[in-house]
Amino acid sequence: MLKQDFRGLHEECGVFGVYNVGDAARITYYGLHSLQHRGQEGCGIVTGDGAEFYKYRGLGLVTEVFKDENLATLHGGNAIGHVRYSTHGGGGIDNVQPFFFRHKSGNFALAHNGNIINARQLTDYLESRGSLFHSTSDSEILAHLIRKKGNEPRITAIKEALNMLEGAFAFLILTGKRLYACRDKYGLRPLAIGTLGEGYIVASETCALEAVGARFLRDVEPGEIICIDDEGIRSSSYSRFRRNKMCAMEYIYFARPDSDIDGCNVHAYRKESGRRLAHTAPVEADIVIGVPDSSLSAASGYAEESGIPYEMGLIKSKYVGRTFIQPSQEMRELGVKMKLSAVRGIVAGKRIIVIDDSIVRGTTSRQIVGMLREAGATEVHVRIASPPLTHPCYYGVDISEYEELISSSRNVEEVRQAIGADSLAFLSIEDTLASAPGRSDLCFACFTGEYPTALY
Repeated sequence: MLKQDFRGLHEECGVFGVYNVGDAARITYYGLHSLQHRGQEGCGIVTGDGAEFYKYRGLGLVTEVFKDENLATLHGGNAIGHVRYSTHGGGGIDNVQPFFFRHKSGNFALAHNGNIINARQLTDYLESRGSLFHSTSDSEILAHLIRKKGNEPRITAIKEALNMLEGAFAFLILTGKRLYACRDKYGLRPLAIGTLGEGYIVASETCALEAVGARFLRDVEPGEIICIDDEGIRSSSYSRFRRNKMCAMEYIYFARPDSDIDGCNVHAYRKESGRRLAHTAPVEADIVIGVPDSSLSAASGYAEESGIPYEMGLIKSKYVGRTFIQPSQEMRELGVKMKLSAVRGIVAGKRIIVIDDSIVRGTTSRQIVGMLREAGATEVHVRIASPPLTHPCYYGVDISEYEELISSSRNVEEVRQAIGADSLAFLSIEDTLASAPGRSDLCFACFTGEYPTALY
């Protein structure tokens, strides 16, 4: 993924659904393009016209995989699409979604954002009962759990299946007559509904609704299943246990700044977190700069609150290809230099405050501090608009080992020394939550180790 060359955090994938909209494949293409930041390994679209399904998927970016000639083969007014970063199960074309399944009760397609915590246990359970898996993705598990019995409605089978899953997820299921949108009972992953003409759009983020001209209707609630068909929208719950533990990293890093999550604009959240960081961690300096792109909002908030001028001291190249997405430390460090450069004319002779959204391995921060010093900065003070990342995430963010997190084994002073900054400060848990007005809870598991679900 483009961000992960030098960031170290991996997004959890993105889903997009269309019901009863002309040229649904092309609408889905534009929707997936606006969700590209959530996954750049592969993408796919499945469409339906009520009688048949049509599908195409491939490895690469949306603009690389889909061309006019293959979009033209995807007929129908209903569709689901997916952009993927491999969290569980690894990469390869077999794991690119949406998945399509043929079943005697009716064929269907499925797309998933998130991570199933009890995937191994459920896979063993299903394989012992004769299920054959075509991928190594945990997303396929739901399809095998949906066992429609006799003439029972499919929604009953979906509810029973969802109640067997533990973890974070947003599922889209497309059948011949309906589109189902399902969100985990903890509310860890976002999912929004919009209207477009006489039809409906469902997407991981509201920015995708805006991209296709849809009007935001509402968010799918935790533990809710939305059924969309020719009769409109129907809602039902599959779990009595429901919480609203949205992943804090959605606000801090993953989501696009023009998205709204549970009624809170992401840019406004990040700007407020920057203001609070300026209040709690002030320092004398000449300019404030942000690490592009996800830290620019927080940097502008810090500058406004502190009264220190905001400048563009780091430039991000828009033309670094996916060739530089490499797993080795050496290639990650090369990726930083290919991706970012310091503006010498702005930073030379200045005391700099660098605002970033997080520190993962510390590689990026160390490289940025060194880059600014090479460009002539006299002091480099690092301010992080989130708490220290100290624990692995098991819900779809690809930080699964303590060893990957520099703050898991070092205190703030030790991290400061490791990245070479003159000073370092993080946003508190309290201010991280308070930056989202109206929210009383978020998932802070990667900061505190307090996981909202059972861990298997």
